[in-house]
Amino acid sequence: MMPAMAQLQFCVLFLVYVATQCTSTNVDTVSSGINIKNVDRTIDISSQLVKITSKVTLENTGKSPVKNFLLAVEGTGKAKLAFIGTKDGNNKDLRNVETDVKGNDDAKFWRVDLKESINAGSTASVVVETVYTKALQPYPTSITQQEEQLVKYLGNLYFYSPYPVSSQKTNVILNTKAVETFTKVKPFLQLDGSISYGPYSNTAAFTEKELVVHYKNNSPFLTVTRLERLIEVSHWGNIAIEETIEVEHTGAKLKGPFSRYDYQQDHHSGPASVRSYKTLLPASASDVYYRDTNGNISTSNMRVKKDSVELDLRPRYPLFGGWRSHYTLGYNVPSYEYLYYSGNEYLLKMRAVDHVFDDMQIDELITKVILPEGTTNIKANFPFAVTRLPDSLHYTYLDTKGRPVITFTKTNIVENHIQDFQLRYSFPRILMLQEPLLVVGFLYTLFLCVIIYVRLDFSIHKSEHPHKD
Repeated sequence: MMPAMAQLQFCVLFLVYVATQCTSTNVDTVSSGINIKNVDRTIDISSQLVKITSKVTLENTGKSPVKNFLLAVEGTGKAKLAFIGTKDGNNKDLRNVETDVKGNDDAKFWRVDLKESINAGSTASVVVETVYTKALQPYPTSITQQEEQLVKYLGNLYFYSPYPVSSQKTNVILNTKAVETFTKVKPFLQLDGSISYGPYSNTAAFTEKELVVHYKNNSPFLTVTRLERLIEVSHWGNIAIEETIEVEHTGAKLKGPFSRYDYQQDHHSGPASVRSYKTLLPASASDVYYRDTNGNISTSNMRVKKDSVELDLRPRYPLFGGWRSHYTLGYNVPSYEYLYYSGNEYLLKMRAVDHVFDDMQIDELITKVILPEGTTNIKANFPFAVTRLPDSLHYTYLDTKGRPVITFTKTNIVENHIQDFQLRYSFPRILMLQEPLLVVGFLYTLFLCVIIYVRLDFSIHKSEHPHKD
């Protein structure tokens, strides 16, 4: 049995350990000195994504300066949230840190650090941008080849915030006049392609009111279920990029038979289907190829522009709801645009993901970076949270030890994630002579073997020469 004094010391140490672990995570409290004076919110549901832009005016009603504030997303929307970003009145990005608030476990919170503190009695403007994926549900869930696609949006009529809101209004952008039903809370106004709500006064914190809009939306409901992006870096002036893409039409599923004859004769047949889409590549992209399991797809068109290369990709068959496609897209870019060095220290700056199609949504992204053989001291810096997978080795021609491969993955990707990541590493430049020396050594050995072979006599019997009398 443990003595009573030892038991007491053990309990004290245990409680101190638990308290230390609890305080190690980000925990914030809602400040009573912050009030939201006005919110002007725009909900864009004209594509397959839900894009919400909120212009927020913060007011410091307390006595001390305010250096940060909290953003919140309701529990029904946090699973579909793909991106959240904030900017100040000068259009400069603000730093967001995910945090927790005691007593509010259902919602998701971020602490936003301001560039300049808000003095007592002053105000400041902030722009909040959020993007949601799979927030529009096809309704009905299946349609025939000739039918239009109807979708339903379920959201919050009010700006969800841990602070009270003095005044707010919301504008819903549809880009269609075909609206079946929508939530009607006065004051509201329905115009061509949009619905305006508000202004609403004195809304309490954490207020929720269901906003439902049922309308026509024939936008391409394409989802990249998996994208594997391979980047192979060469110090001989080239970077090879190859993407293996699995695409699925996640809109209303096709009900009944498919008639290719009607589809080709009537351009309005299959209004919710996807015939083609545009992919943007870097302006310096060359040697572009586009193929699937059957080989090269020759129906694609490429246009070179000043700032990009535009590919008009047309699958072998149109995509209806529930249909899938799988293809590979590859190209080369010059390394001097993305690779920088000083002595033996190198810096690679490239996009973690590139533009696949407009208003894209990617379920799973896997990016692999193959660095030259002999690379050491690899350090990675990512613009957003990713999952770093264990490093591996890749073997190709003239490799002896293998090339290091850096792999990371992320889920729920949208266009806002098209940002550069950085890889810093060391590479002795003398190792660039390794492959040429291996080739020279191999050829030298081969020629030496040929010389020895032709000079040796491997015959068993010696030739007999006739004797002269």
